[in-house]
Amino acid sequence: MDWIVQYSWVIWLVLILLFITIEMLSLQFTFLMLAIGSAIGLLSGFLGVPWWGQLLIGAAASVLLLLVVRPSLLRALRKGEDPAKSNVDALLGARGQVVQTVSNHGGQVRLANGELWTAMVPVDSPARSLGPGTSVRVLAIEGATAVVVPQERNA
Repeated sequence: MDWIVQYSWVIWLVLILLFITIEMLSLQFTFLMLAIGSAIGLLSGFLGVPWWGQLLIGAAASVLLLLVVRPSLLRALRKGEDPAKSNVDALLGARGQVVQTVSNHGGQVRLANGELWTAMVPVDSPARSLGPGTSVRVLAIEGATAVVVPQERNA
């Protein structure tokens, strides 16, 4: 127990370095808040607070930072973000046209963005196959295959 009391500052420094290292990999401000909370725990130790008090102060500061400061930092970070969807998110709901008959086992569609995709209809779909020229909508992406359903006429 004496070791913890004598070297608590080393434990705090190790925690701070660990949290900062993890934060540099995640970039979500979570571990940054934990590192700042640990720094506050370290400072409380320099002021003579016992180790259990340091732990409580560090934990309370971390929780407070996570709940109060982190959300506003994330909002500020995402403020100038491009609202356009990208990657798979941009394909969900996209329209296309069947190029090669699409069934539960495969086929091909050309999406509105010009890309040619391997496609299939969902297993629970009433349409077992879609012939060439059929208008479709992307329901999901499973690996490198677009799951498509027939496009409704009025949509």
